[in-house]
Amino acid sequence: MGDVVFVRRGVYHDSVTLMRAGTGLPGAEVAVVAMATELNLGLARDLGFELPAADPGDLLVALRGEDVAGAAEELDRRLTAQAPVGAEAEQPPRTTRSAARSPADLVLVSVPGEHAFAEALDAVEAGLPVMIFSDGVAAEQERLLKERADERGVLVMGPDCGTAVIGGVGLGFANVLRPGPVGVVAASGTGAQQVTCLLDLAGVGVSHVLGVGGRDLSAEIGGRSTARALRMLDDDPATELIVLISKPPSPEVARTVREVAGTLRTPVVTALLGPGTDLTSATEHALRALGEPVPRWPSWHPAEAGGPYGGAGRTLAGVYSGGTLCAEAAMIAGRGEFTDYGDDAYTRGRAHPMIDPTLRLEALRRVPPEAVVLMDVVLGHGSDPDPAAALAPAIAAAEATVVIALIGTDGDPQGRRRQAEALRDAGASACRRG
Repeated sequence: MGDVVFVRRGVYHDSVTLMRAGTGLPGAEVAVVAMATELNLGLARDLGFELPAADPGDLLVALRGEDVAGAAEELDRRLTAQAPVGAEAEQPPRTTRSAARSPADLVLVSVPGEHAFAEALDAVEAGLPVMIFSDGVAAEQERLLKERADERGVLVMGPDCGTAVIGGVGLGFANVLRPGPVGVVAASGTGAQQVTCLLDLAGVGVSHVLGVGGRDLSAEIGGRSTARALRMLDDDPATELIVLISKPPSPEVARTVREVAGTLRTPVVTALLGPGTDLTSATEHALRALGEPVPRWPSWHPAEAGGPYGGAGRTLAGVYSGGTLCAEAAMIAGRGEFTDYGDDAYTRGRAHPMIDPTLRLEALRRVPPEAVVLMDVVLGHGSDPDPAAALAPAIAAAEATVVIALIGTDGDPQGRRRQAEALRDAGASACRRG
């Protein structure tokens, strides 16, 4: 077991590229691959690495494992594969404002949260819609940005917008979905993934998925992006039905967006989580509105599985990567301890749990034998390329009962059925119904 630490001066990569490049490096048990901000330097020090001097504009690499040289070589290969070539490499734009002068339809912002507002504002001022993948943006900045976007007539998706699909092109964490008549407006990334994957399983595709950020339907933000996204889909000839998805919204804002929905030509099915409303029932409502049959949602259970899982005296523990999926499970269960490891508090300085399972594996080891553990496993582009490889041994070693909501489609690169069968063989029940 050895360590290697090095700093590359003035080398910048966005956070998504670094998260993907630094995850699952062969030969490394611990890897910090990040820009050398104070937060990331502190994380590396907490892990016991001795660090050289570095500036926030430098790339920090800290590896620990049995073959750190091989891990470093593989990291170089992954980062090189992301590098631009040809004319783009000769004179790449250095700012959002300069990039917006070139022909563009959309700006994707993925920088540390404290810098995201300025970049997104440049996009809005250039008259371009923007998807802000970054989290950590202050609510007052989000409100100002969306007010300005209303003046310019463009859509702001985010901040903390993890999922979007525009004309069949997935952005952020995105599943492979068939094209079809359903447009989605979602103040929830994993909520959108759950609904669209269920639709896909029922043979129904989507036109667009417009994420608006988890705070959009809060009292602070007022549903500004939601209202604009609803109107945009109403104007889209390929969209025959709109599904609106959100974690529990502000009641006043929920009334406002329902009023907007009532003015549209296109029918709207709402999946605003609350008593009596969950993602699966909303999807079934959408299918019926389209005149499509509701299928029997598949599930995979080990031979010894019993039920019901939440019987008297059994502790419920939610170990989630998706905030809406966590909130939905907690609402339905009505008891137990539920943790969203995708929350900002757990992702500062480290990869999202849909990429890096470390925190959830640790949580799984801590649950008592009498517990029932509820988890989500989210497939698709951007997610862990083989989540069952890490989860299955931990599930097999756990004495607790594990029930997994498996979010994915047959077209996803991880292989939905292969993942389900691996999780089942490890002793978990994997269900497509939320």
